[in-house]
Amino acid sequence: MATSTVGSTADSLSKLHIDGGDDWEAAVPNLLKNLPLLSPEQVELAKMLLEMGQSHLFEHWPEPGVDDDEKRELFNQVARLNSSYPGGLASYIKTARELLADSKAGKNPYDGFTPSVPSGEILTFGDDTFVQYEDAGVKEARKAAFVLVAGGLGERLGYNGIKVALPSETTTGTCFLQHYIESILALQETSCRLAQGDGPTEIPFAIMTSDDTHLRTVELLESNAYFGMKPTQVKLVKQEKVACLDDNDARLAVDPRNKYRIQTKPHGHGDVHSLLYSSGVLKEWHDAGRRWVLFFQDTNGLLFKAIPSALGVSATKGYHVNSLAVPRKAKEAIGGITKLTHQDGRTMVINVEYNQLDPLLRASGHPDGDVNSETGYSPFPGNINQLIFEIGPYLEELTKTGGAIKEFVNPKYKDSTKTAFKSSTRLECMMQDYPKTLPPSARVGFTAMDAWVAYAPVKNNPEDAAKVPKGNPYHSATSGEMTIYKANSLTLRKAGVKVDDPVLQVFNGQEVEVWPRIVWKPKWGLTFSDVRSKVRGNCSVTQRSTMVIKAPNCHLVDLSLDGALIVDDVDGTEVKVVGPVQNKGWTIESVDYTDTSVPEEVRIRGFKINKIEQLLKP
Repeated sequence: MATSTVGSTADSLSKLHIDGGDDWEAAVPNLLKNLPLLSPEQVELAKMLLEMGQSHLFEHWPEPGVDDDEKRELFNQVARLNSSYPGGLASYIKTARELLADSKAGKNPYDGFTPSVPSGEILTFGDDTFVQYEDAGVKEARKAAFVLVAGGLGERLGYNGIKVALPSETTTGTCFLQHYIESILALQETSCRLAQGDGPTEIPFAIMTSDDTHLRTVELLESNAYFGMKPTQVKLVKQEKVACLDDNDARLAVDPRNKYRIQTKPHGHGDVHSLLYSSGVLKEWHDAGRRWVLFFQDTNGLLFKAIPSALGVSATKGYHVNSLAVPRKAKEAIGGITKLTHQDGRTMVINVEYNQLDPLLRASGHPDGDVNSETGYSPFPGNINQLIFEIGPYLEELTKTGGAIKEFVNPKYKDSTKTAFKSSTRLECMMQDYPKTLPPSARVGFTAMDAWVAYAPVKNNPEDAAKVPKGNPYHSATSGEMTIYKANSLTLRKAGVKVDDPVLQVFNGQEVEVWPRIVWKPKWGLTFSDVRSKVRGNCSVTQRSTMVIKAPNCHLVDLSLDGALIVDDVDGTEVKVVGPVQNKGWTIESVDYTDTSVPEEVRIRGFKINKIEQLLKP
């Protein structure tokens, strides 16, 4: 019976008129000889590959009996690539051909669009409007779900672990993932207390991993008891890679290390949308009465200072999509949130990459392109890839699209003929491109606030960071940590504490402001109102000082700190820190990033903390 099935399949294959190039006829006999090895499902995949011009994958196939397991494994890989892409592998190849043709022709994706500044909310940290939005956001938080996009390793940083395991700052050594989870738990506790039993009590947390990060993320969570979160609250969704492309005809690239494998590369963080949809997680959240989903990136230690107020903006203004943004200098290497209006009347609010925004403005009646306004910044706020979506409209849209996001391709051509690539390419997608498919009726806006409140990503290694032009952000482990201290110092200043000015120091070739090393647990100071309510009298902190607050109910009363103060965690008990505290404190010591005797997570910062003396309370 099996033989007759294979025989009839072979007949049907031989009758296929496949437009796959001149060499397909030479390749198909190799496949036909090996058909008995394949299941009916694999035969269907073979037909699809041939119809899509991929016969070269079988050109080298030897007689049955040689490498049979490897041949089957190729089809197992094809099945994975086919099932993990919305519309399947045929859709991927078809889209690739269209995008590669556009790329070769130099087609402008924004042709026919005119840019303008979209509407949004620009907040000033600590003022009455900010506090009102923050209060509104905390109340909404129990109806939210959080999604961390964490598919990347820290290799670009000079760190061999997963990025979320990297300490966000070295005063306490708290890693990014711990800080994120503790921030969500603090939001959960406060939001539920304000709600007094109305609505869900646990905030779910999804993490998008990849083959590179999945097992290590699981290990980090399990070995740390999920940092205090219930394991049932955490859901991991794993992103698959996509097939690489060898040429403008979108021929799938054979892996140079294994002729029975297709070469693959990451598809980009835009996959988070299709994963939330296909896993059923989004529907589950929607059905449970959740209203918001918040997306964030893996190494931004300031983010949760901005989230409550931005969520409050979404709830107050009814935004379907809200992009967190920071002021950006004209032509700075960060995308701009832009309203695009097409000549046919279509509009969309979208992130436009900085290298596209300037020529787009010049082409539409702005001869100077992207320039700073009287504020000293571009009128187009900088996208930081932290997004808040309303779940109802989001799920409705994904039900239509399956979560497929508008893709792009960025081939590196060998020469100006654009006929050959230097190396294989692939389609990519970005999560912030989701609004490209939305109807004009969608309410899309932004919430902008100062970078010191919202944005200190850690992504550049010391050598790359040291080459950044003076005045531009380094986005390194060095600057990321120092900006956390700056943000906490400025928050205390806004709350009435006298905090000394920083001093300038150079670490790993980067000149940074060194503020007092002030760190607190999210349960102590989740919002600006929380911080302000816990500071009384005349408090002051010198520049050389370190202060770590772990106790949620700690009050600073007429504190003058010159040294190191650690207020340890006490269950609910009120702790008052009063009067002068003076000791030798903790110092900062330079470290050479080429010194391999020092741990990676320390040397990529260029400094270490030398703990000489401190006061421990209580």
